[in-house]
Amino acid sequence: MRTSTRTLLAAALVLGVAAGPALTPAFATPTAFATPTTAASTARPASPDLSAVIAGLPRADATAALVRVGGTEGSWQGGSGVHDLTTGAPADPAARFRAGSVTKVFTAATVLQLASERRIDLDRTARSYLPELIPGRYATVTVRQLLNHTHGIPAPELAVGDTVEEWYAHRFDVHSPEGMVRSATAKPREFRPGTKQHYLNIGYTIAGLIVERVTGDSYEHQVERRILRPLGLRDTYLPGAAAEIVGPYNHGYQTMRLDDGTTDLRDVSVWAATDGWAAGDLVSTTADLERFTQALFAGRVVRGPLLEEMFTLPKVADLKSGDPAAYSAGLSMKRLGGREVWGKTGGRWGYNAAIASTRGGARTLVYSVNSTDAKGQDMNPTALNLMVAAYGLPD
Repeated sequence: MRTSTRTLLAAALVLGVAAGPALTPAFATPTAFATPTTAASTARPASPDLSAVIAGLPRADATAALVRVGGTEGSWQGGSGVHDLTTGAPADPAARFRAGSVTKVFTAATVLQLASERRIDLDRTARSYLPELIPGRYATVTVRQLLNHTHGIPAPELAVGDTVEEWYAHRFDVHSPEGMVRSATAKPREFRPGTKQHYLNIGYTIAGLIVERVTGDSYEHQVERRILRPLGLRDTYLPGAAAEIVGPYNHGYQTMRLDDGTTDLRDVSVWAATDGWAAGDLVSTTADLERFTQALFAGRVVRGPLLEEMFTLPKVADLKSGDPAAYSAGLSMKRLGGREVWGKTGGRWGYNAAIASTRGGARTLVYSVNSTDAKGQDMNPTALNLMVAAYGLPD
């Protein structure tokens, strides 16, 4: 779960859920749908606050949002916004979307399943599995450290650029996992493995390659046979080099400088995600991610003691902030509303997504927000307010 400070969360609430200038009036016709389902009378009333958060889309920060709340405290489904800004058609509640780093939860679960089968040892070094890729300077990095971001391997150089416009120009570039690992491991390490935490994609790229090495199979097929197929996640897939989302989807837009020099929204729905691969290329739906989240927290994806790896934070500090580590194997933790909330957020251009749950599964949250600055410095306001409406402010 992408971390944000108490100040940022409080400011978002003060500003209100509809803060920000409206989009062009021709695109501003709001569309909303909601399906509340009440549980026991003790359930917390989720739907009023969540409805308010997504009311009035599209607006400056997002063009659509789809939300599901589940668990023993009650369930609710809702959405708002448009399928695309050209037609203004209502957002499709069954739309597929890019889930970004939510992919890491699937990758971690696959590695932990292989660990339960004794085909991967979490305490064994990555180099012992991939000796031709991992050089001596990273000889002590373990599989566990790959999963909890304490490996010290820096990000690769992708030769793309620094601005969203430069990334857009290279949106069809194909990045191989092996090439990204070679680029990253050619650099000096950021810190001695196991002593700090730095959230990066590269650990999961290496983990995906280890899955392929020990199984003799593709990473994609292993995720499909171990997670997607058993759980019936029929609208979830790993796209490889394909740039267009297969099946129905609500268009994603990004604020950027256009060819005529003006700044406006550009449709970024078609964009290859090979730079993410096992760390960030999943395509899914809110229904599928809700089913996955509930199964994961119920112990039906990773079974037995290895599930605790996903709920164990390393006892180190974050490299940049100095705060206690917030990321485990696949998940992260934030105390919201007086209790621990575990989950994972993700962002690809035009799309933000998240899965979250209390430890016992009393309340789950899944959302997709078609964000206009999905990879910005701060958390998207609509996404931020959804998290707060579902769980409360940080302790």
